[in-house]
Amino acid sequence: MTQETPKWLLPSVWETERLRLRPWREDDAAELYRRASDPLVGPAAGWVPHQSEADSLEVLRTILMKENTWAVTLRGSDTPEGSLGVFPTTAEGGDGQPEIGYWLARPLWGRGYIPEAVKALIGLCFAAGARKVWCAHAVGNDKSRRVIEKCGFVFCCEANWTGADGLCRRSRYYAIPQEEWTV
Repeated sequence: MTQETPKWLLPSVWETERLRLRPWREDDAAELYRRASDPLVGPAAGWVPHQSEADSLEVLRTILMKENTWAVTLRGSDTPEGSLGVFPTTAEGGDGQPEIGYWLARPLWGRGYIPEAVKALIGLCFAAGARKVWCAHAVGNDKSRRVIEKCGFVFCCEANWTGADGLCRRSRYYAIPQEEWTV
């Protein structure tokens, strides 16, 4: 039996206090390569650092230029600094509810941009009808763990997960039910 993928009606462009989130475009390939070639960014999120602008263009076409995936830009700039997306979770007991994934260029780490974006996206998911929102990180990815904790998620389970780099990792899954969400 297969489960139908839920459809969340989320805006294609939206803003937070300091960020503007917009769809990815093919003309973002050079900026994506600049950020995604950093050897400390991709492996923490489960993907190989981009080796060329052509790699980045392929990732744009096959992964990032999808519904409910946004380029994270600073307000007043159109330059992508990272990515934020939501997809049906495969976590045990998740029943295909929305799971948030993200990454950010290293020069912007530690400034609270991703927690700001994730909190706003949680609210959008609940407004679109989600009962629970999920998030996960690979064991050892303490930066992502801290984002998840700052956003109010609660640990639910651990499971193996295979990243885009083909490596199997132990991942920790967290969730927040709608009734426990406070802005």
